[in-house]
Amino acid sequence: MGDVPALKGVEFVNLEPWMVDDLVEVELACFPMANPEELFSAEVIRAYAETFPEGYFVAVVDGRPVGMGAGIYLDFDFENPQHSIIEITGANQCGNHNPQGAWYYGTDLTVHPDFQRRGVGRSLYELRKGLVMSDNKKGIIAGASIPGFYPYLQTLNASTYVEKVVSGELHDTTLSFQLANGFEVRGLLENYVDDPSDGGWAALIVWENPRYRE
Repeated sequence: MGDVPALKGVEFVNLEPWMVDDLVEVELACFPMANPEELFSAEVIRAYAETFPEGYFVAVVDGRPVGMGAGIYLDFDFENPQHSIIEITGANQCGNHNPQGAWYYGTDLTVHPDFQRRGVGRSLYELRKGLVMSDNKKGIIAGASIPGFYPYLQTLNASTYVEKVVSGELHDTTLSFQLANGFEVRGLLENYVDDPSDGGWAALIVWENPRYRE
């Protein structure tokens, strides 16, 4: 499945239908304040299994799925970047998948809290990058949640908060991790998801494929 660091006791595979219930549990554990209707439900995950399982990577420990990195291929207009996760992904957050699309749009990357800080998330990112390079896509785009913004909702605007995270003045558990994995912030997305923990804001992040060829 690509070159990723070997993690003791962790197997990385593509999505299969039997994983659905465990992956729903992972999603709810990672986003306890988000609107459940905007999270990956059993219906959404089953749709991915039929639409683009090759782009949906799952970390399994002792036969139990504990993390996932999902996405679809699509084209993206950087001149008009504003969007919500529901708008850009379509039905079941994968309905807009286009095998000929130039970019891999990362729709979800979550690791169950009990298995975080073990390198699982980094390996999921490397698998995504490997797929993008293998399929000669331009790179990866995503809306990065900013859970660390919650304590600053009344004192900072989202733009200032993200600037402080990028500069290293503040640490955000999600965005700082993505920056460390080679992503760059290209803007802000308003009303990206219905989540009071970050006021609905997300950072538009991009990783460009260094091996891309026209």
